[in-house]
Formats: sequence, C-alpha cells, structure tokens
Amino acid sequence: MMHYKTKPEIELMRNSALLVSRTLTEMAKVLRPGITTLELDKLIGEFIRDNGAIPSFLNYRGYPFNSCTSVNDVVVHGFPNKTELRDGDIISIDIGVIKERYHGDHAYTFAIGDPGPDVWQLIRVTKESLYKGIEKAVAGNRVGDISFAIQEHTEKKHGYGVVRELVGHGLGTELHEDPQVPNYGRRGSLQKLKEGLVLAIEPMINLGKRDVYTESDGWTVRTVDHKYSVHFEHDVCVQKGHADILSDYSIIEAAEKANPHLFSGN
Repeated sequence: MMHYKTKPEIELMRNSALLVSRTLTEMAKVLRPGITTLELDKLIGEFIRDNGAIPSFLNYRGYPFNSCTSVNDVVVHGFPNKTELRDGDIISIDIGVIKERYHGDHAYTFAIGDPGPDVWQLIRVTKESLYKGIEKAVAGNRVGDISFAIQEHTEKKHGYGVVRELVGHGLGTELHEDPQVPNYGRRGSLQKLKEGLVLAIEPMINLGKRDVYTESDGWTVRTVDHKYSVHFEHDVCVQKGHADILSDYSIIEAAEKANPHLFSGN
C-alpha cells in the first residue's frame, strides 16, 4: 500500500531529509586519504544524535552501523571498517535518520583524489541520471517512467551496468514503503504517481557488468567483475508539474569543492 503525505507531514520529511544532507556535508568536510570509514561512521552517529534524531540504519534488520560506506566495487551496504581510504578511491555514503517519526534517507558518492576519467564519467552520468528520474516523478506519470529515464541515460546511452537486485522505494514513517522504484523498466509501467507520495530515488550504476553478489556478512553488495559502482539518492515528493526535492545536494557540493582532498570534476 502506498502512503500519501499531507503538507505538514511533507515538511517533517523535509526536515529529516535536510538533516541527512547536513550530515553528508559534514562528511564532505573531513574526507581525506588516511581516514577510515569506521571513523566516519562514528562522526555520523554523533552528528545525527546531536541534532535530535536517531540513525535509521542502526539495528535495522540487524544492521550494526549508523551508515553504509561503500568503497570502489561495493555497490551498497558496505560495513564501516578500519581500512584507510586512499587516493583514487570512491565512496558512497548512505545515511538515514528518524526525526519526529519520519525518515530521511539519501546517499552521495565522493571521489578521494582523482579517480581517473572513466570513473569520473561514471560518477557524473549517475548523478545526471538521478535528476533524469526525478524529472519524471510528477503526478500522472508512472513509476516505470522514472525507471526508464534512469536506464536510458546510463545503460542505453553510456553502456553502464544498471543493478537489478536493488531498487529505490517509498519513504515515510517506515524506512522502506511501497512502491519499489527500479532503475530499469518500461515507460508507462508500474504504479501511477499521485501527489504526496515520497520516494527515495537511487540509481546504483556499475562501470562494468550489472551483476552483483552479497558477501558472507549478508549485507555488503559488490560488483561481480569488481569494477567501480556509483550510488546517488535523493528524497523526492511527487507533485503536479514538477517534483519537490526534499534533500539538498547544493550544500554537499559546496563542501566537496572546498575540500582539496576531494575531486569534483573541476
């Protein structure tokens, strides 16, 4: 069942989404070679709690960390650990918060140093595909219109692998609500979009093949060919005419550009 939010509920969700954005901004300030993802996870948990919220991911279905930190060929759900980040690594940081009963949940992929032109193009195109999908998240369209737009831009235009096993989702008082939002599909298919539906749209795109596998920890998802994977995610409310993006990449991007250890394509 899809849950449609009232205007006051949407504003509560915007507050949660913006807290995630601010948390990702703090990570953009401290990312550098030599820092560990376990250090990042500790900072994330502290920042969320200091701002009157709790981490959505911690203990969710047994997940043992505040965040998902997915490095290089890890697609999603990477466990924070003591391995130091290095020049040329990319890292997707995925964060969820619960504030006043409502979840915010989104992700951003950062490059530590210059990852090379092929990987940088993958980052750029995946972020572009997120906005292509968001353009279709309007009342009267269908979920498949979002899916098709993402696949068209990444797989059909650039030849990247679009992960099938993992999808975006509805968002609200539950971290995962209906509908599922695949990153591949047919225009005009799946559920009809109506005003007040909040979605976490999240392309997960591989440099190589689309195939993935899950490690023995039951969470960490890697590419089968061990080529890099990129993940971006926004929280979006369906409206008439255009989607309302509840999260904010602009503050993350500003911090990314100000950090000399991060590559932002300039």
